[in-house]
Amino acid sequence: MTNLFDTDAASNLTEYTVSELSGSIKRTVETAFDQVRVRGEISGYRGPHSSGHAYFSLKDDRARIDAVVWKGTMSRLKVRPEEGMEVIATGKITTFPGSSKYQIVIESLEPAGAGALMALLEERRRKLAAEGLFDADRKRRLPFLPRVIGVVTSPTGAVIRDILHRISDRFPVHVLVWPVKVQGEGSGNEVANAIRGFNAMTPDGPIPRPDVLIVARGGGSLEDLWSFNDEIVVRAAAESTIPLISAVGHETDWTLIDHAADIRAPTPTGAAEMAVPVKAELQAQLSSLAARLQGCTGRHMDRRRQDVRALVRALPSLDQLLALPRRRFDEAAVGLGRGLSMTALNKRRSFERVASHLRPDMLSARIAERRQRVADRLQRIERFVERRTDDARARLRRADAVLGLVPARLQVQTARFSDRLANLMRHADSALTHRLGRLRADMQAQNRVLESLSYKNVLQRGYAVIRDAEDRPLSRAAAIGPREAISIQFADGRVDAVTGEATAPDAASPVKKRSSKPKSEPPTQGSLF
Repeated sequence: MTNLFDTDAASNLTEYTVSELSGSIKRTVETAFDQVRVRGEISGYRGPHSSGHAYFSLKDDRARIDAVVWKGTMSRLKVRPEEGMEVIATGKITTFPGSSKYQIVIESLEPAGAGALMALLEERRRKLAAEGLFDADRKRRLPFLPRVIGVVTSPTGAVIRDILHRISDRFPVHVLVWPVKVQGEGSGNEVANAIRGFNAMTPDGPIPRPDVLIVARGGGSLEDLWSFNDEIVVRAAAESTIPLISAVGHETDWTLIDHAADIRAPTPTGAAEMAVPVKAELQAQLSSLAARLQGCTGRHMDRRRQDVRALVRALPSLDQLLALPRRRFDEAAVGLGRGLSMTALNKRRSFERVASHLRPDMLSARIAERRQRVADRLQRIERFVERRTDDARARLRRADAVLGLVPARLQVQTARFSDRLANLMRHADSALTHRLGRLRADMQAQNRVLESLSYKNVLQRGYAVIRDAEDRPLSRAAAIGPREAISIQFADGRVDAVTGEATAPDAASPVKKRSSKPKSEPPTQGSLF
């Protein structure tokens, strides 16, 4: 019987190393599956790696295959991978010898159909609408005449030229262009950053802040316009404090930014027409209104002028207006002298009538009457004081009788309170004595400080105070002239003196020394303290 596992029988097979076998398998797989199209659902996608590559899987209900998108291919994809998205991937199958796995290297990616992409778009729309980003109360009105317009679009396309041309034709204003990519990887982030960048500008900054924004792109397929369906773009448009016009695609194209924008324009040219009015029409309207205003003003002035003329004709003349007041004035002037004479006569008669009643005996009687009235009132006051005194004396007697019947306990309490009062008085005397002692000590300390700061202590050290004739201290020689009376105050008294002529010290004149003491170190001025 022959042994199938005999060493001689197996020696006809080619012997491979692991690396050789892995490399052979890799070449075979890559040759057999050079270009394939795989349909599946994206699973495990977490965005690009730090290196720029993207790693995820494609799966269906029975199998799963790893997938990789290299950094260079990632920027060229029309559709960005998303978790759960069903796509058709085009690429080649290769193996990874390090782990004995095979994977597909994706070169292009497209949705598995418009139905799947629209389903994803509808799901995202419902999500953002539930958050209130599409509510009508969030939308703002466009300014009537903006001074600065910000445009977010590609700088190389025909869209920006159409917008600039339309704005220049209608009403030339300052336009700021924020260049962005409008298609491909990273375009959604650039558009969102542009919207937020315009909103971050300050009105008084070096670059003027736009009054209205236009986000524009030309027409294209659903995949070409997919960047404007990104959630980050929709949220940036909803958060914009500057009114925003969405002009993405043609009139039949709809993206999610159209729902979040304040107003949607059918085309980029239509957005420019919405942003600014027609200058010629405004000028014509202003001219028409100015003509109407001028005509209305003229007719109004004519009507007012006619009314004034009618009123002037109805008014009386100046002589007619002043005739009655002039007559009253003349009558009053005529009667004024006679009235003054009659008044003086009546006053004189009244004075004489009163003076006839003023006689000495009448004044004496009035004085005697008033003296009697004062005497009566003094008697009444004396009697009232006597009654009040008797009443008070009676109350004191009753109180004395009641106090004589005070119980012994009340007397004990009275004695205890008397002792307590005496004790408190002793404490009060002691506290007052201590308080006065402290105040006296404080005053003595303040007096010592005052004496130490007094200029009289300085006089004890040989200094003097010079005063003028009005007893004001002098601190400058220029304050007093020659032959004026002064007084010099020393520590022990004052000396009167008269000033002489002021002379400058001469180096040639001899200087009389006051003493012949040996030369020593120059004296230093002592401290006042």
